[in-house]
Amino acid sequence: MRKRALVLLESASNGPLYIQAAQRLGLHPITLSAEPSQYDYLAGSDCETICVDTDNLAAMIQVCSSLSRIADVAGITSARESLYAAVGKLCQHFSLPGPNPAAVERCCDKFAQRQVLAESGILVPEFRFAVDAMDVKDSATEIDFPVIVKPAVGIGSSGVRLCRNVDELAEHTDYLLGEHRWQCSPRILVEEFAQGPHYSVEIMENEVIGIGAADFGDQPHFVCREYIYPALLTDFRHNRLVDVSLSCLQALGLGWGPNNIDIRWTRLGPVVIEVNPRLAGTPNSQLVQLAYGVDLITEHIKLVIGEECTLRRTRSDTAAARVLIPDRDGILDTIGGETRAAAVPGVQEVKIFIEPKTSIVRKGDERDKIGHIIAASTDLARTKAILQRAVDLIDWSMTPMASSRDQDQKAGAHEGRR
Repeated sequence: MRKRALVLLESASNGPLYIQAAQRLGLHPITLSAEPSQYDYLAGSDCETICVDTDNLAAMIQVCSSLSRIADVAGITSARESLYAAVGKLCQHFSLPGPNPAAVERCCDKFAQRQVLAESGILVPEFRFAVDAMDVKDSATEIDFPVIVKPAVGIGSSGVRLCRNVDELAEHTDYLLGEHRWQCSPRILVEEFAQGPHYSVEIMENEVIGIGAADFGDQPHFVCREYIYPALLTDFRHNRLVDVSLSCLQALGLGWGPNNIDIRWTRLGPVVIEVNPRLAGTPNSQLVQLAYGVDLITEHIKLVIGEECTLRRTRSDTAAARVLIPDRDGILDTIGGETRAAAVPGVQEVKIFIEPKTSIVRKGDERDKIGHIIAASTDLARTKAILQRAVDLIDWSMTPMASSRDQDQKAGAHEGRR
């Protein structure tokens, strides 16, 4: 009997969840990757891997055509935003259900996305496009400080920073133009800093499944430290967030499959920060399942293989996650307490991403996360208490890294003793 295969392009933080969900649905997952060895979890899974240049659409078409001779390719998808437009093109080529690639490409360009939303009357931060240092400076002057400066294309808060004055602006501009990795020439977005509570809206098939509150902690970087689903909202705010979110999808031509929208509630009301034409990464999908009983990843795969998804909510609990982020650079000497934290009633998952003796150099983006804890219960206060109790049981110690100046001084002292 021929296997029904689900083809996954590369991976992301929720890649293992896609593989597990596919297997529960009786599918044979196959990951296409330019470098499969970068995903540790693949080595211990039943997921087949094929090495192919995932930036080369023709090469992926050839691989998928070859696969169709030995298996039924039921669907093609990806958990990685940068490949989601390629997913749409592959699905069109093989007549499979999938996203609109043109709409995805337009959405992934943050400047183009801003233009479309603004032209549709949807409130977004004031914004400018820049390609060099002079453009960035002029844009920030026009908008007025503080401003957010970030790449026009990218994910995981990479290169995103709040600049509160000219000096911070110059420093971050130098970084973006000198050190940030660009797939093409620099394209920078300078925008107004929209201040207010941050909400994450999870959507499947034009239906808002859940709205979570996200806490990003201290600026100037934007790495989320805590999520709570559902967010504590009045009916008025909830309905406004739903209406604005669905208006975004209509304006951008999105509607098939999953979408995630970040919105801040400001003094002017809901301001759209970003529309993501995909599911949010971990732990959002897990929190939605714990809070509402809807498994977004499984339902997404059902759509991918042409089946009807089930979005009926079966729970009304509160789920929350705390992200573990070091407060300084250094060498992680020890980290422990996971077993004790996992044993706290109500804790659903404790996951540590790194091993002791790892060097930690904070980037100010998603790469700074070293673990998370997820908890759930029937009400918000209890969930928060469970989460805090578990977090308090996690201990880690770090040795500060010697600065280059310290190293130079030690080398000089050593030379002096010779």
